[in-house]
Formats: sequence, C-alpha cells, structure tokens
Amino acid sequence: MTTEAPEPQTLPTTLDVDLAVIGFGKGGKTLAAAMAKRGARVAMIEQSDQMYGGTCINIGCVPTKALVYDAENTGGDLPGPDRYRQATRRTDDLTALLRGKNFAMLDTLDTVTVITGTAAFTDAHTLTVQAGDDTMQVTARTIVINTGADPDLPPLPGLRESAHVVTSTQLLARDERPDHLVVIGGGYVAVEFASMHAAFGAQVTVLERGDRILRTEDADVAAAAADILTSSGVTIRTGVTITGIKDDDDRAHVTYTDDNGVEQTVPADTVLAALGRRPHTDGLNLVAAGIRTDHRGAIVVDEHLRTSQPHVYAIGDVNGGPQFTYVSLDDYRIVLDDLVSTGARTTADRKAVASALFMTPPLARVGLTETEARATGRPLLLAVRQVADMATVPRARIVHDPRGLMKAVVDAETDQILGVTMLSHDSHETINTVALAMRHGITATQLRDEIYTHPSMTEAFNDLFANLKPLQEQS
Repeated sequence: MTTEAPEPQTLPTTLDVDLAVIGFGKGGKTLAAAMAKRGARVAMIEQSDQMYGGTCINIGCVPTKALVYDAENTGGDLPGPDRYRQATRRTDDLTALLRGKNFAMLDTLDTVTVITGTAAFTDAHTLTVQAGDDTMQVTARTIVINTGADPDLPPLPGLRESAHVVTSTQLLARDERPDHLVVIGGGYVAVEFASMHAAFGAQVTVLERGDRILRTEDADVAAAAADILTSSGVTIRTGVTITGIKDDDDRAHVTYTDDNGVEQTVPADTVLAALGRRPHTDGLNLVAAGIRTDHRGAIVVDEHLRTSQPHVYAIGDVNGGPQFTYVSLDDYRIVLDDLVSTGARTTADRKAVASALFMTPPLARVGLTETEARATGRPLLLAVRQVADMATVPRARIVHDPRGLMKAVVDAETDQILGVTMLSHDSHETINTVALAMRHGITATQLRDEIYTHPSMTEAFNDLFANLKPLQEQS
C-alpha cells in the first residue's frame, strides 16, 4: 500500500502566521493541530516529504518495532533474507500509510500551511524557507523548533569513509538483510537492532567499549540481557577499542583491541554505528535569532521549554531531553499550556517516566536502578525474581518465553516504589502500571495485594512485591 504524494505547492513569497513549527515530529504536529483548531494561523515546515509525522513514524519507533514483531512472529517457513524482505515491504506500506495520514491531519485544516522546505532563522521572528526552487519568508509571533536528532558518527578511524558503515536510519531503508552485521555500540539502539537481525537469521557481532552492554542498567540486568542475546546467536565483545575500519571489494573489516590488549579483526558486509544521537540544529542559523545551545549542540530551554528567546520554544530531541516520542508529546502539553492557559505545567512535573527497549523479550524500566537507589543512602527493600521461577505467573510460559528477570527497589520506611526493572515478555506494557502507581503514590504493598487478570504478566506484581527483603539480607 502506498499513499499519493501531495500536490505540488503553490506558495506565496511571504507568509505571516501566529505560529511556525519547524519539524513534523510528535510534539510539533500535535501543537500545530491544537493551535489551528483554536483559530491560529500556523505554518508547518518540514524539510522532507518522507518525514511527515516525524522520526517515530518514518525512521524510528514504528518501523523498528514492526520489524521486531515480524522477526518474532511471521514468515517462519521462509529463509531469513526472504522473511526480511517481506517484513520491510510491510513496514514500508505501514509508514507510507501513517505518513499520508499525518500530512492530511494538518493539510486539511483551513488555517494551516504545510511547507516542504528547509528553514533557517533570519532574525528572532523570521524564517527563510527554501522550498524546492522557491524561497519564502515566514514571519511568526511564536516559533517552535522540533527538528529532532540525528545518529552521531564520532571520529573513529575509517568510520566515515567505509562504504559498509550505516546509521540506524540507513539500515532501516534497506530491504536486503545483512549476512554478517557488526554493531558498534552497546546501548538501546545497538541491542534492539542486534536482537532483531539475529531473529531474522543474520550473523551479528556487537562491539562495546565498556565492560558491559546497557551500561545505564544494573550489572545483573545487563548480564541477563547479554545472556539472552548470546543464546539468540549474537556474539558480544566488551572492553574493546576500535582501531580501524577498512573496506575490500565486498565487505568491511573492523579491527579492534580486545579487553586483553590483543588486536582482532571481524569482517562484515554491514557495520551499524549505534553510538548515540545529536540534536539536529545544523543549518537553522540559530545565531541570527540569538538562541543559545549547549556544548552538545542541544538548544538550551527553561522548564517551560522556552529558549533564550521567550517566544521561541524547542521541543523533542532537539532540546537535549529524553529522546522518547512520548516525552515530545508531553512537551506539546507544556507549550500549549504556556501559550493558551496559565503556564503552570512544566518539565518539573514529570515523574516516573518509563523507558522500553524492544529486544526479545523487551527490557523496560521506570524510576531508579538498584545502583542509583543505593546511592541515596536511604533504607531499602529489594526483590529480584527470575521469570522462570515465578510459578504463579504462567503467562510467560504460555507464550514460550520465560526468560529474563524482574527487580523492584522500595523505600523501607515509606513503602514508596523507587524503581522497577522488567526484562520479560510484555514488559513494555506492564511497566506502565508501575509508572502510574509511582506518579500517584500507590505503594508497593498496594501493588502486591491488587487483583489482576489471569493469566497475565501484570499479576507478576503479586509475586515481585511479595518477595521484597531488606537490602542487607540480599545475597
């Protein structure tokens, strides 16, 4: 399934609006629609007609999770490369459908002008937009920067020069599955792509410079995730230093020094650089508007998401905050409140924001890790449960995946839940129950004694919180 391209634009040379939004991401498009429905004149500026709807729909959450699902559930009788091609076709159809719906969501509003072009500040209220061969000036009383972030390519020897090195965006654009994928990095993007491609039958090697993958997680959680990846066929090398990437006719050779100081080389037809993302501010000419950035290039904002120019806001990944679509959506709520209401809502209101990594099974967490909780110095209760040992939680065995573990850290004096980590089937869903509980002051005891449907993964909370013990009693 595909969607028809929008009609060629006939644009004025100047446009005066109440609100200009640069970037079609989650927060920006939602704000544009909300303000337009209130009667505001809005310009939505997006540099590519392949990015209507933003990163999540086109090159982020939606396509990656669609591929993860297909890797786990579809095309079992097909060879891995054919399964991958089938999955990428389905994913392309899905993103095209959503892209068209997102374009129509704004284009059908009478007071919105969607402009496909590249914006740069001329001054604090004026944008120069290059739209094909046309140039126009957009003047706005309020401007929202929603340009997201790009994969970062640090100066590793040969990384930028190799024809076989790709970013996550470039790898998603391919319909041919790698035979041997080398992933440089050990964070969320690295692990997700490693798990997914291994499930499609690729040979996968992960090279991580730290002593473990997933360094923001507790050591036992990271080890459990590594064991799951290894059992799925992924080779993990930690403590490595990349010394060079060189191409021959049909592949790259990644040379690294291992944790024993021995030089090793691994060949690959594809090398994924999963080494973080940096805010996309290049070309915006922020200096002309007097908008400050930090040492990482992120736009500096206050708790209302206002930049150094109070009528200019920066939302989503470009402001250096958590790089989650649902945080961008909350950014929209803050800016909308600032524009049309009391301005009482701020980033300080955010509590217990969960995260999820879509390996198989997924890893989800909200709140503090055990390591972080220990650092607070407060008396703690801790529970660590292997999913396979939770006899009263049969759901994981019903779906043939009892791998992983669950952890809970609780304040021993207040019964307040400080953090929960779940490496288990459906953790990306069940973690939201904990996040909601934490935001509304529901205690560990209340979650322990709650009534849950059966058989479900949510009823794991009966078991998990029943096994809390003082930290000093933990082996």
